[in-house]
Amino acid sequence: MILPFFQVDAFAPTPLTGNPAAIMPLEEWLPDLLLQAIAAENNLSETAFTVPLDGKDADYHLRWFTPAVEVDMCGHATLAAGHVLLTGAQVRFQTRSGVLTVERDGEQLRLSLPTSRIEEAEAPDALSALGVSGTVHRGSGGNGAIIVTLEDELAVRAVRPDFAALRAIPSLVMVTAPGTDTDIASRVFAAYHGIDEDPVTGSAHAALVPYWAERLGRTRFSAAQVGPRGGLLDCELADDRVLLSGRCWTVVEGSFQI
Repeated sequence: MILPFFQVDAFAPTPLTGNPAAIMPLEEWLPDLLLQAIAAENNLSETAFTVPLDGKDADYHLRWFTPAVEVDMCGHATLAAGHVLLTGAQVRFQTRSGVLTVERDGEQLRLSLPTSRIEEAEAPDALSALGVSGTVHRGSGGNGAIIVTLEDELAVRAVRPDFAALRAIPSLVMVTAPGTDTDIASRVFAAYHGIDEDPVTGSAHAALVPYWAERLGRTRFSAAQVGPRGGLLDCELADDRVLLSGRCWTVVEGSFQI
């Protein structure tokens, strides 16, 4: 069996930055165990599989797999799938998180995600695993979000987590602060989902955008994810949707043979 394969850097100002995703357009679904094995073979933070839909609400069915599990939401791989499959003004994906859209935004692509509801919380296990103190909020939906706010971007960059402890926390765990060259900065740890640190995380910004929109007093701002690889996002809160814009680059195109 020969399957099409694309590797795309998403939310990437230049190639070899941002978050790489494998995009594998299929004609029909393969068994779930095989999809998971392919994602493990790719060994990227996400492999996105699509199957065409003949419906009025969506153009493709989209599923996302880390090397370890299938996840409920993935922003960067959705943007990357849009980069591969977009032929007109917009492409619509039916997913576990509802219909997600990708559309052109100048030289960038814009992804629409459902916003998360944010509330104050306590998460002593997350603070201990991160080795920090800070205010804690939780975001609902997606893959879950624990948001820890630190003083500044330098503090965000300095975090050295206990990844073994983070693997026991069934949520994305993120640290965030006002940015140095962007309005906000963050790092996102997805150890429970099999990824110690994710380079750029769209699903995390479904929570970070409403959180920071309230604190900044505006609905549009810039964001940087500042881990070892990192990337850039333009963010907007539009009612019950989070709009994330960024650039994508195809860095590998070929076939996957099994």
